[in-house]
Amino acid sequence: MNRVADRSSSSASLEAWMKLRAIEGVGDHIVLALVREWQSPDAVLRATSGDLIERGCSARLAEAIARGPDRNACRRIARELHDIERTRIEVRSMVDANYPPRLLLIPDPPPLLYVAGSLHASDELAIAVVGARRGTAAGRLVTEQLARDLANSGFTIVSGLARGVDAAAHRGALAAGGRTVAVLGCGLGQTYPPEHQRLRDEIEEHGAVVSELSFDAPPHSGHFPRRNRIISGLSFGVIVTEAAIDSGSLITARLAADQGREVFAVPGFVNEETSRGTHALIKEGATLVEQAQDVIEVIAPQLEPAIRSRVSAARWPHVPAENFGNHERLVYDALSYEPLTVDHLLERTRLPVPSVMASLLSLELQRRVRQLPGQRYLRM
Repeated sequence: MNRVADRSSSSASLEAWMKLRAIEGVGDHIVLALVREWQSPDAVLRATSGDLIERGCSARLAEAIARGPDRNACRRIARELHDIERTRIEVRSMVDANYPPRLLLIPDPPPLLYVAGSLHASDELAIAVVGARRGTAAGRLVTEQLARDLANSGFTIVSGLARGVDAAAHRGALAAGGRTVAVLGCGLGQTYPPEHQRLRDEIEEHGAVVSELSFDAPPHSGHFPRRNRIISGLSFGVIVTEAAIDSGSLITARLAADQGREVFAVPGFVNEETSRGTHALIKEGATLVEQAQDVIEVIAPQLEPAIRSRVSAARWPHVPAENFGNHERLVYDALSYEPLTVDHLLERTRLPVPSVMASLLSLELQRRVRQLPGQRYLRM
């Protein structure tokens, strides 16, 4: 009986949040201000227009709140509540005890956070990894490696489920058996981009997919810049691995800086368009990142001692350089973070073809080298 009552109470409270948001002229900033003043959306909706005006509302806003949402809005809310119940999506409000604490610290936390999958207390130890949708193969591989190593050290990887770098970040965390959180620029009733449905399903099994938008909200372009503040807000810092100079990833990085979060950037090749954004961030003071340890050294002092010692003991596989054979050392030194062909390596090392190919195979097995399409090789 108590569980039924609790569910009914929770549903009624959620309905009050939705009704307050649906009133004409009431955006999220006003919702936040009203709930902070009145302690709950139910109290705001019960208030008279006189009470609202006395507490600082304009006469026009007070009248709109006293009237409540129109009939069409009420029908949409009823339909959304049904969809949430049917799909078993969890909705957390900013006054709930289980609302993500770090997100609550940003200037404009989302009043409601829709969650598919599960958010754990351990997800407080989170790093965001974002970048170009049309990044290079090398950039995606570096992203995947960084995310995997950070996940192996206990970090939850937060990103936006977008094509390119975001997808690589999620996949890196999943490959490590770690946790990852995707923040959508649409409602949870759909997946964007649609070809990432399988990836989304995996994320829900090993983390969460979240959104501040109503269940059936479409992926409008205006939703994504707002979405980015949640990506940074959930995290200790943001890593940008590839970004053009006008990239949305730079918006996320600058939001992170405004929120007091750390900003990291991976350098790239000077001729690549997707390096210009990360180089600009480094010029502006972002921490240059080449490996996960660069991130851990900055974040670790901000952590509790027990968590710090666990995170600082990075658990990714490491092969000491002295374990290289002579030919392996020559081939490894000839490689870079720019993909190279076998012909390039033959020219740089002056070794015979069998020696180069054997060394590449050995380095691949040690996870020091990754082969890309077209028989190109990349140092890891």
